[in-house]
Amino acid sequence: MTILADLLSTMFERRYRPFGQDRPSSRPIAALTADLLGSAGETTEQALAQDILGKFASLDDAGKLAFLQHLAHDMNIDPETVRSALDAYEQTPSKATYRAFLNAAEPQRQELIRRLNRAPGATGALVRMRADLLSLAGDDPELAALDLDFRHLFASWFNRGFLVLRPISWESPAHILEKIIAYEAVHAIHSWDDLRRRLQPKDRRCFAFFHPAMPDEPLIFVEVALTKGIPGSIQALLAEDRAALNPEDCDTAVFYSISNCQAGLASISFGNSLIKQVAADLSAEQTGLKNFVTLSPIPLLTKWAAQNNIEMPDTPAMRRAFAAHYLLDAKGRGDGPYDPVARFHLGNGALVHAVHADADSSANGAANSGGVMVNYLYDLSAVAQNLENFATKGKIVASADVTALAKSYANATTAER
Repeated sequence: MTILADLLSTMFERRYRPFGQDRPSSRPIAALTADLLGSAGETTEQALAQDILGKFASLDDAGKLAFLQHLAHDMNIDPETVRSALDAYEQTPSKATYRAFLNAAEPQRQELIRRLNRAPGATGALVRMRADLLSLAGDDPELAALDLDFRHLFASWFNRGFLVLRPISWESPAHILEKIIAYEAVHAIHSWDDLRRRLQPKDRRCFAFFHPAMPDEPLIFVEVALTKGIPGSIQALLAEDRAALNPEDCDTAVFYSISNCQAGLASISFGNSLIKQVAADLSAEQTGLKNFVTLSPIPLLTKWAAQNNIEMPDTPAMRRAFAAHYLLDAKGRGDGPYDPVARFHLGNGALVHAVHADADSSANGAANSGGVMVNYLYDLSAVAQNLENFATKGKIVASADVTALAKSYANATTAER
């Protein structure tokens, strides 16, 4: 972790009582929001913001939904005002007419959310508010528009420049380690001993992004194994009886689990920055590392096969070829890859490096992908070009082996027909 990041972390190392523990205000929450928008004093603003956030935290789902609908409907833009302001700016472009247009085009609820965020500890409370919004919104179009306002603000507040990268080790505070166990979303951590095996050995690493306003809450974390060669089995990587390697003898850093921690920050991307920052830091720390790869699940492989009336192949060799075909050829939204993990890593500039059968014997692995896993390779000298090709041309870069597997499966199915 850089000195600057450490200083930022220390500066903002504050502890807040969770909103809702104190007795909330008895006044209607809509009246409190109107007062907050009309307030001009910092002290009054903070008190009102704390009241609103505390009251919201104490509401049941019906009450929370009613408040969110109030923001969505009553604090929306007025289309006619926006049109008039745009016409005025088009006719007489000036600072004044442009300011008038910006004021008309921004819904009042965005300013409300900004003012709510001025209270100590409010950022985490607003992240939790958005998590409630996502779980309660359903297909309500006005609530979907409200979510865009949250996303717009969060994209700025959680900009990479504000994030602090921290290593997580067995010596990290217990309350942070408990959250690593709780938030692990790829390969469940079943016990403290299981966590110790992932953090304590000298060939294991873990890194997380934190925000200074939420110092006790990891936003996203990645677990890393240092290995000799590129692994093709998660069982071998996480085996209880494995012997730890000397990091100086390792040539590969394996990102085997990446977990987003905050439901309220869905669609706010951190993974791209996290992987590249960790790869750069590890490369500087361990100069012998030559390969930076993932060992990733293929979570929708069996679902896609069922949707297309395709039986999963019986033999490991054919499952590898089928998975390669799926990764390179199965299309989803916007004609991009069907697989969400593939979209993530290809969108970060990685390439599809290798496919492994019988790589995940867990119940989830068998159910979701027939036990197949994939390595995505981050070639630090090529990620920018790979990303450009993927973003502009939809080009999926893959190794010769994976390309050959996909082609052999296509040829075999053509021959069967």
